[in-house]
Formats: sequence, structure tokens, C-alpha cells
Amino acid sequence: MTWSNRLRLVAGLLAVVLVCAALTLVMNRRLSQATSETATIRAESLGIGTDYAGTVTESLVDEGDEVAEGDPLFTVSSLTLQHDLSIGLVSADTQAYQVGEDGTITLVAPYDAVVTEVSAREGAFVEAGSTIATLDRAGSLFVDAEVSLDPSDYARVRQGAPVTIVLPDQSEIPGEVASVSVTNADDTAEATVEITSDALADAGEDGDGQSGLLTPGTPVTASIELHDDGVLAGVNESFGQFLRKVGL
Repeated sequence: MTWSNRLRLVAGLLAVVLVCAALTLVMNRRLSQATSETATIRAESLGIGTDYAGTVTESLVDEGDEVAEGDPLFTVSSLTLQHDLSIGLVSADTQAYQVGEDGTITLVAPYDAVVTEVSAREGAFVEAGSTIATLDRAGSLFVDAEVSLDPSDYARVRQGAPVTIVLPDQSEIPGEVASVSVTNADDTAEATVEITSDALADAGEDGDGQSGLLTPGTPVTASIELHDDGVLAGVNESFGQFLRKVGL
């Protein structure tokens, strides 16, 4: 065998080894991730209502309005409230409402929020316990992801695990697993994963999230890093960091 043939043989063997190693890392990388079947950006919501039936005498907000903690939202006039005031049954003002001596109750925003729905306008009669409006709390955005896992993989979803959130425009933001709940169906763990992200929190606070992409209801994709303590764990993590640096 000539030296040129030997060199070609060695080069071929090295190429095969490198290709096999790369394929092994790619396969291990894919096995160490779980991708959501569905995922949606959501926010902490609160229904605003009153314990007293009455008439809405003032409607001070519309859908889409941003409100600060303590801002008045609605004023409701109630004969029942007037009666309870006269006999001293109504508690003093709280973070959620202010009671007037004339039998009116002014509902206020309990925290900074965005008004997402208004179901009763000025002049409307509202029942006791009914919802007049719905607020999304500022800075409370999170991702609600549905993931199908093998039972063995469910134990690998750890609180605090890194998550890559892919937006509709294919841009990515980092997040982490906040909580996991699961139901079993046909030997498959149907996991509901709540994912938090500083980028979502910042978008919720300032009301502007990448041209409206970081808003409640936006569909996204979530890739969750599964816990890996195998022999290739360290190598796989380094390989993953390399892929992220080169934009893959």
C-alpha cells in the first residue's frame, strides 16, 4: 500500500468518525429537548364585579385602556347598598372599591393592568356577582405550553429548566420552567408547562412587545431542555451552546 493510499484511508476513517460523532451529538441534542404541541402567551386575568346589583352610572374605561393601581373603573348605584350602608353592614373602602355615602360603589383597579373586556356600559343594570370588566395584570405575561412526553421523560422536566420561546416571526427569547402539571393518556404524559421570561415581563410592563408579538393570545413554540445526567451531558451542553452562538 502506497503512502498516498494510506493517507486517503486515514482521512476517510477520520471523516467517518467525525460524521458519526456529529450525528450522535445531534441525536442526543434532539432527545434532550421537548417541543410544545401548542403554546400561547397568557396573562394573569382578573374579573371586576360588584357584590351589589345596581345600575352602572359611570363607565370610565374602554377595552384596550391601560390603568394604574387605584384608577376608578366604574361607578354602580345600588338601592341594596344604600340600605346596607344605613345599617352599617358595608365594610370600609378596600383596594378593589370605594363606597360612597349616597349608595354608590366605585370599582378601582387593584393593580396596573390593561382592560381586555368591558361587558357592561353606562346605564346598564348589573346583577350581584356579575363580571363588568376583565383586566390583564401588567408584567404578568407567561407562556402556557402543552407537551406530550413519554413517562420516563416527564421526570426530566425540571423547574427552572431553560426554555427557548420561538415567536411567530421566528425570533427567539429565553425563558424557564415555572411549574408543571400532568395528566396521563394512552401511556403518554400530557404535560402543561408554565414558562416565565424576563422578556415577557418587560413587555407586559411597558405595553410594547416587539410590535405586538408579546401580547396575550399570541401563539408561540416552546422548546424545553430536559434534564440530562448521562455520559454525554457535558458534551451535549457545550454543543448546544455552540449551536446557539452560530444561530442554529
